[in-house]
Amino acid sequence: MSDPATGAVPPEPPVDPDEEQTPSVEEIAEELAEEEGRRYPSTLGGLLYLGVLAAGAVGVALAALDDWRVGVSVLAGAMLAAAAMRLVLPARDAGMLAVRHRLVDVVLLGGVGGLLLFLARTIPNQPGL
Repeated sequence: MSDPATGAVPPEPPVDPDEEQTPSVEEIAEELAEEEGRRYPSTLGGLLYLGVLAAGAVGVALAALDDWRVGVSVLAGAMLAAAAMRLVLPARDAGMLAVRHRLVDVVLLGGVGGLLLFLARTIPNQPGL
């Protein structure tokens, strides 16, 4: 940029050859690929995740359109199945089922699924509904 008062362009600072230059995006990507090795998404994990997602959607639809107990039970079953899959699958094959640490995922999915199933089975019928 030039100085508006004088129109002079300031000189660029000298480059120190010992100072490291900022790496480009390509250089960073190559370095990361060399360090970690190439990771590919697992088809198995994606397929299982889609199955859990579809079962959950069916459960929500059943709860909204038909008997709510059946719908909530299907949703609970989907969550319990997700917990079981997360428990037995290695981290690289778990796909989007792996959100947190394995134990946290299993406890949360299993706990919520079990609680939903318990509530769907124990809430008494309301008279007149």
